[in-house]
Amino acid sequence: MRARLPHALLLHGRAGSGKLALAERFAQALLCEAERSRNLPCESCTACRWFLAGNHPDVRYVEPEAMARQTGFAGDEDAAAAARPVGASSEIKVEQIRALADFVNLGSHRGGPRVAIVHPAEDMNAAAANALLKSLEEPPPGAVFLLISHRPWRLPPTVRSRCIGVAVPLPDAAAARAWLAAKGVANPERWLAFAGGAPRRALELATGEHSKALEAMLGAPEATNLESASRVESREALELLAEALQKYALDRAFQAMAGRRKYYLAHSGGREFVPARDWLSSARRIGRLRLLVRHPLNPRLVAAEILSALPELRKKDL
Repeated sequence: MRARLPHALLLHGRAGSGKLALAERFAQALLCEAERSRNLPCESCTACRWFLAGNHPDVRYVEPEAMARQTGFAGDEDAAAAARPVGASSEIKVEQIRALADFVNLGSHRGGPRVAIVHPAEDMNAAAANALLKSLEEPPPGAVFLLISHRPWRLPPTVRSRCIGVAVPLPDAAAARAWLAAKGVANPERWLAFAGGAPRRALELATGEHSKALEAMLGAPEATNLESASRVESREALELLAEALQKYALDRAFQAMAGRRKYYLAHSGGREFVPARDWLSSARRIGRLRLLVRHPLNPRLVAAEILSALPELRKKDL
């Protein structure tokens, strides 16, 4: 496997489908030092133990500061989040890619490959993407680049063309529901529907900080107190509010056109006399406003603007 391995893979698919977990499993298999005939990690050699602990010297993660893991916090996401600087950037900067170039050009600590995991790759700014392109065009011997992307079309064509694309599909719905149930998620079908079939995204939503508020909306979106929703303080809550309202508008359009919903399974809805085109227009407007979520604007102002896409339609519907 290692002899035929391309120097760069681009794993792409829906967010929450398990692309990062797949890339990590693949990286562990590349670094595993056990003698074996199968291309699977042994889980017990020194390299595997270091990888599972997050301390393997031949692996480098490149992620935005706002989501990057911290060394010394393996297995403790809360502590890692607390260690991130206030106002951390949501993009991958050129300095990070330059540091990555230093890493891949050094010799291996364990005599095997050096693995660089860039996640999510579309969060690189233009300067960072150009810097990575240099390494992809002339890859150092033994360096393997694993790019994970939810939106590969946002990557420069020059970067995409130097990677072998690997599409990661969503898992079977029954298997995803069983996996969520095994993780202790109640009503897994409801969370899976809202996540668009992506099980890891569903788990994140069901166990996250804002899970109770989202669960109330999943049960009865019209009963949600929009005035209180507009008082969001964090950018994470704002992003979730925008996603929930956009999916609600889309569901109302689906209901009007086809008589069924996709995201809010538990909600039966009421009279559908608002035209589907109005709900679709509302969903498109919220989609444009969602681009503002990551900008350094007051979250309450952005929330109020997002909510303004729905009140007239809601008023007509009630």
